[in-house]
Amino acid sequence: MAMNWQWEVFLQDPGGKYPTYWEWLLSAWGWTISVSLLSLVLALTVGSLIGIIRTLPDSPGLARFGNAWVELFRNIPLLVQIFVWYHVIPALFLPLRQLPDFILVVFALGFFTSARIAEQVRAGVQALPKGQRYAGMAMGFTTPQYYRYVILPMAYRIIIPPLTSESMNIFKNSSVAFAVSISELTMFALQAQEETSRGIEIYLAVTGLYVVSAFAINRIMAAIEKRTRVPGFIVSADAGAGGH
Repeated sequence: MAMNWQWEVFLQDPGGKYPTYWEWLLSAWGWTISVSLLSLVLALTVGSLIGIIRTLPDSPGLARFGNAWVELFRNIPLLVQIFVWYHVIPALFLPLRQLPDFILVVFALGFFTSARIAEQVRAGVQALPKGQRYAGMAMGFTTPQYYRYVILPMAYRIIIPPLTSESMNIFKNSSVAFAVSISELTMFALQAQEETSRGIEIYLAVTGLYVVSAFAINRIMAAIEKRTRVPGFIVSADAGAGGH
């Protein structure tokens, strides 16, 4: 039975603020990219900080805080965290009611991913020979200095493959933003499919844009890995991302 494709559905007028479904689709892709990139920046910043304090040799209190952070955000489903940030946090902290829903989703997705990145940073630091730490101390570096100049540059090279996977995952996980009515790709797909009854074409187009986004991140991270590779310490980013 031949499939009756109707790709011209994207040229139809949805009757809202967008002239065509195609322009609505591109707008939704823009929201997906915005949520994902901002969440990734937040996750890398917070995850790196939490991962570092979990490896500080003489700060058990900070290490316990880091462990609690990881266990909290890693063990609560992302969708539940989205609802908590959307419904609960603004009710408990009144100033946050003024924040756009978009920013609340960024916090939820960023903190969720930060717990995973923190584990990777911790593992990268602990994978280094202890001699590197001692060498930094012997040169008279303070703890922040030998982390900045000795430990972290090598640790980040080691964890590029898992960071590649997390960067790709954050684009895919951004789809949960539809649950709080953020106009990203999944929300577009649900609404456009209902309005046009052309679910196959709509979902194929949305799937293709998710693939393009994740593949672009994969290639960017692969280029970074190639430029920063230390022989004997890391494997190909392609291999690191292949299991996700």
